[in-house]
Amino acid sequence: MSQPSPTPLTVAALSAMDRDAFVAALDGIVEHTSWATERAWPARPFADRAALQAAIVEAITQASPAEQLALLRQHPELAGRAAIANTLTAESTQEQDRAGLRNCSPEEFAQLTALNDAYGRRFGHPFIVAVTGMNRQQVMALFEQRLKNDPDTERVEALKQVGRIVGIRLNDRIVDLA
Repeated sequence: MSQPSPTPLTVAALSAMDRDAFVAALDGIVEHTSWATERAWPARPFADRAALQAAIVEAITQASPAEQLALLRQHPELAGRAAIANTLTAESTQEQDRAGLRNCSPEEFAQLTALNDAYGRRFGHPFIVAVTGMNRQQVMALFEQRLKNDPDTERVEALKQVGRIVGIRLNDRIVDLA
């Protein structure tokens, strides 16, 4: 499980790092996927956190469909097996906790389990949404809505959500100094 840095990093410090240190410092920014940050590294120096996020998102966008699918499959189900086994990354644990997903009633948990199963069968990867700022009822409503998407639309939306998650995690870990 990756742990956020105790002291926030600056964009300038990240920009000065060699590739291995850069990738290590950004562990957990993209769920179990170091190639995205590794491929963003050559875009240094980054003007700010937004430029860093854009470089990571561009690396994901330029990846092959197989790499994108593998990245999507690295994300945990919401209130799913990894949460039950307590094997979520620190970042996913915090995000799911803030949305109340680890405090589901038995009925909500059963509903999320059914939604996770239906989504996985339909799309071949877990449902991905940047849950920050949402509660579990909003998450479940969005889950049901997105289950109606066609596979291509949903793949694009899932990748868009990965980009939002990257931004949220960078905001938690990286400071911009003017």
